[in-house]
Amino acid sequence: MSAYASTVINASADEVWEYLRDFGNLAEWLPGITGCEIEDGGDSRPGAVRRLEGPGGTFRERLLTLDDASRSATYGILESPLPVRDHRAFYRVAPVTDSGRAFVEWSATFEADDVAKMEEFVVGQVFAPGLASLHRRF
Repeated sequence: MSAYASTVINASADEVWEYLRDFGNLAEWLPGITGCEIEDGGDSRPGAVRRLEGPGGTFRERLLTLDDASRSATYGILESPLPVRDHRAFYRVAPVTDSGRAFVEWSATFEADDVAKMEEFVVGQVFAPGLASLHRRF
């Protein structure tokens, strides 16, 4: 299954991407994340692994791709207290050409025993608060 959320932020795509491309800064802007540490591979290079402290325990995620040209990245969960499997997430920042603002989209695919419940959780408890936090930041 998949989860998706998007928003328009009152800053340029380049400015928002410069902030979001940092794989190690999630605790600065995602509500509920109390710690984020790069364990292996450097901050923003594919292969980097971050350890997150958040609701329910510890998460470990690997950066799979980082593309400055398309202002996009993908990552996957390695370990999580959430009942998900085969998790892959994607985020992208694109310019809104008529306003100079940034369009941000965030999506994930995953398997879960209760897909509808996990989809609702990811969108409502991760994506929506994260995008709202980015609005406040910019």
